[in-house]
Amino acid sequence: MFHYASRLRAFAAVMFLGLAVSACGYNTIPTLQEAAKAQWAEVENQYQRRSDLIPNLVSTVQGYAKQEKDVLTAVVEARAKATQTKIDVSQLTDPDKLKQFQDAQNQLSGALGGFGRLLANTEAYPELKSITNYQMLQSQLEGQENRIRVALRDYNEAVRVYNTTIRTFPDAIGAKVIYGAKPMVPYEAVTPGAEVAPSLEGKI
Repeated sequence: MFHYASRLRAFAAVMFLGLAVSACGYNTIPTLQEAAKAQWAEVENQYQRRSDLIPNLVSTVQGYAKQEKDVLTAVVEARAKATQTKIDVSQLTDPDKLKQFQDAQNQLSGALGGFGRLLANTEAYPELKSITNYQMLQSQLEGQENRIRVALRDYNEAVRVYNTTIRTFPDAIGAKVIYGAKPMVPYEAVTPGAEVAPSLEGKI
């Protein structure tokens, strides 16, 4: 009888411990963290796809706008900086690291916007508007900007859910004691309008 009661108490203790750990976000916290990291990977993927479109765009345009070398150079240089600026998922809690990435991408967005304003001068480049390859690249780039905005929205939502969880009782206990979890940084536009897609029609 004694051994039975002892085993019963041990079983109850294990069950209580399991429930306590579960209530403290033992599984929830890493699950939400991985979800946010996956959304960040999608953000990087969509920015990379935008970057991959730019060389063909520059190649197509420069034959018709050779005199606009400075603008084309600005786009190429901004693309190189944006491509080289990386952030590891372990750095998503570091506002400075994320800001470096944001600054590089916003610089490229600004260069593309200036590019668009230049090409909007149809009197100077009327023939460019009729080139099929240019029209296709224009459409692809604008579509890509839309995909970037969706990826950023999804990332920010995943970060919001994760940050709320690690700050809310009882999950906050597990976040601090078990994981030492830190809030992740949402992606915010560094400059007003930077989250808006640059357009090759010259409207930002």
